This record gives sequence, structure tokens and C-alpha cells, in this order.
Amino acid sequence: MDQVNGSVVNEFVLLGLAQSLGMQLLLFLFFSLFYVGIIVGNLFIVFTVIFDSHLHSPMYILLANLSLVDLGLSSTTVPRMISDLFSDCKIISFHSCMIQMFFIHVMGGVEMILLIAMAYDRYTAICKPLHYLTIMNLKMCVLFAVAAWVIGVMHAVSQFVFVINLPFCGPNNVGSFYCDFPRVIKLACMDTYRLEFVVTANSGFISMGTFFFLIVSYIFILITVRQQTSKALSKAFITLSAHITVVVLFFTPCM
Repeated sequence: MDQVNGSVVNEFVLLGLAQSLGMQLLLFLFFSLFYVGIIVGNLFIVFTVIFDSHLHSPMYILLANLSLVDLGLSSTTVPRMISDLFSDCKIISFHSCMIQMFFIHVMGGVEMILLIAMAYDRYTAICKPLHYLTIMNLKMCVLFAVAAWVIGVMHAVSQFVFVINLPFCGPNNVGSFYCDFPRVIKLACMDTYRLEFVVTANSGFISMGTFFFLIVSYIFILITVRQQTSKALSKAFITLSAHITVVVLFFTPCM
């Protein structure tokens, strides 16, 4: 931390999304409506699962956890982005930038593990329906949730330790509307090619590994169900469709 305090750069400049007032107003309305929708929708899911005893099952417990993570991930960047739309000087302090990057990767890591847990839940429900309640019990849900947070924090820390002590003494324009490790690393006053590669490979390996694991699990489920009846295959595909949609929407921007 002594190196951090000794850095010449103590704040970063974020990128503006629009210059004209008309475009700023349009983006403000667009992002504000979407953010309110995210807040209301995810809180509705969480409170519905909590207060409706009929939804106290593994699938809905995992869904409530996913909603909380989605809420946290959106709140890490969107409010700041909305507030900066009308700001002439889009400045973020060094420590705020570090905190933002840390929580982005924590939440992202947790969400990926929860998606794997939900895929396993769907596999158990479709391929082993008679053993579902035995395998996917409350203890298993708690283990999945704890494992997701532990892995998410470990992923963020593994990225964070490379960046926190870098010397920043020159350019401070991030070139984006939020802080992220690859962009901030490029601003360090040293050769960061290898470090950029390590950080990018770290995130890429986890993201791509999780994505392909989920795709393989879907294929395995559908092949297993196909051996039964076409009706069972159709029902399995309908059951998986919502989860597949979430996976595609989450991982496509990552790639």
C-alpha cells in the first residue's frame, strides 16, 4: 500500500458515452429505465422466493442468489455511468477504481459458479428425478452458494494482487466508462505486456471454461433424455431454455 500512496496518479479519467445533450438525455432515460427494471425485477424475485414457502426448493434458492449477484454486479458500474453522463469531468479516485474492479470480478466469478450450480440442478432434476430431493438438499445449496463466493473472491484477488502495487505516474485516461484490469494495467509506468497476458488469460480461462462446461452439460442432458421419448426431450429443452438464455446473455459480452 505504500507504493499505492506514493503513486503520482491518484485518480483516473473515465470515458464519456456522449457529447451532445440530446444523446445524453436519451442514454440517461434508457439506462435509468433498465437499471430500475433490474432493481425491481431482481428484488421481486428475491422477496418472492423468501416469503413464498412453495418456492423454498433448490432451483428457486439458487435463482434468488443469482438475482442478488446480478443486482450487485449491475450496481457496481451502472449508477456511476448514469451520474457521469452529465458530468464535464468524469473522474474516479484511485481507490474507488480499485474497489470497482475488485467487486466486478467478485460478482462475475460468483455468477459463473452459480450458473454451473443451476446447470447441475437441472441435470439432477431431468436425469435423476427420483433422487433429486436427496441430492439437491438445503445443505447442497448452501455449499454451492459458499463455494461460489469463495471462488469469486479468489478470482478477484488473483487479479487484484497484480495491479494494486503497479506504479502509475503518467497517463490516467482509462478509455472506458468503468475501470477494468486490462485497461488500468496499460496505464502503468512499466512494460506490462506479460502482466496483461496473465490477467486476460486468467479471466478468459475461467469464462471460456465455464461456458464450454455448461454447453457440454446441456448436450449431455439432451442426449440422455433423447434416449427416452420425444416428449421428454421437448420438456427437457423447455426446462433448460431459460437457463441457456441467461448463459448466452452473460457470456457473449465476456467473449
